[in-house]
Amino acid sequence: MVTLIYWTTLYIYVPILSPYLESRGLSYLLVGVILGSYGFVQIFVRLPLGIISDKLRVRRPFLAIGLATGALSCLLFAISDQWGWTLAARAVSGVSASCWVAFTVLYASYYHKNDATLAMGRISTLTVCGQLIGMGLSGLLADHWGWNSAFWTGAVIGLVGLIVTFAIKEPEEGVSRIPIEVKDLVKVMRMPTLLKVSTLSILAHCILFITMFGFTPSLAVSLGASKTELSLLVFAFMIPHAAAAFVTSRWIVPKIGAWNSVLIGFAVSSICTVALALAPSFGWLAFSQIFNGFAQGMHLPLLLGLSIQSIEISKRATAMGFYQSVYSIGMFAGPFLAGWLNESFGLVSGFYLGGVFGLIAIVLTRIWTYLPRKNSSTTSKKPSTP
Repeated sequence: MVTLIYWTTLYIYVPILSPYLESRGLSYLLVGVILGSYGFVQIFVRLPLGIISDKLRVRRPFLAIGLATGALSCLLFAISDQWGWTLAARAVSGVSASCWVAFTVLYASYYHKNDATLAMGRISTLTVCGQLIGMGLSGLLADHWGWNSAFWTGAVIGLVGLIVTFAIKEPEEGVSRIPIEVKDLVKVMRMPTLLKVSTLSILAHCILFITMFGFTPSLAVSLGASKTELSLLVFAFMIPHAAAAFVTSRWIVPKIGAWNSVLIGFAVSSICTVALALAPSFGWLAFSQIFNGFAQGMHLPLLLGLSIQSIEISKRATAMGFYQSVYSIGMFAGPFLAGWLNESFGLVSGFYLGGVFGLIAIVLTRIWTYLPRKNSSTTSKKPSTP
């Protein structure tokens, strides 16, 4: 329940945020700064919160902090029209999102160690469901009761979740997990595969936070979409996005491999992101998001798995903490740079930037997967010394 409520609170205003900010007369640059503050805060807060939680061996207080800051973010949006407070509201939601690691660790503790994969699969499903509920409600609420109704609803839902956290039982001895050490962090930061995957994840999150979690709703409104139709746009993107992880892991990866699947995901999302700039109507826009949602749902979970695949078990928590902090750069840089471009060259220019990010990811993926095979092949053909 708390996980569903948490993600619903965090995402209940995401589809309407950029159109709402524009309706108040804010420039695209300021909109980009506000959207990007969500990721900017996580760059600095996510990893320290995880370390503190591991040191104290407690998780429930961090669940409460996540719900409280999520509700506070919605409340700040609802009660103030000044852009400075709006910026603060989105930054506070970044603090809330930084508490997510405590949810996963506590949830996994209710399962046997051998069922860790099952636990993560279930809480990932709850995550997507919560995001879908929140984003689906967003446009409907705004259409019937105005922009602020989504913020007030999110604040109430967050407070309900905060109350429910007190019913959660945490083991008296705490939930043990090896704390992240600075020396281990330095070691994992030097691991080539983790650095490569983290770079690709930054680019992937740039695209995601430029498109559906950024300026796609603004483009939809400019094409004549109503607030209710923004909810339809959400479903067009999020349902294929959620289904992609299952389809990719079951059928695509076994046939062509994880790296080729990542490559295809970036290729399709790059094309679909550029297609946003060329969409002549809301119908075409929504149709393109079916493929964009699926493509981005292909590579994001795969990158998450690849980030720890070649890392020894004792250092995986450290690697994951580093990975999650690093990809927050994309949550900030994507909408910030797109907002700057949009201010100078018009709304669609940000989507061209997203396409460029996708192209860079394609080239890097190709280089990093092709060169090792080529070098391996060359080495195997080298004649042995008599």
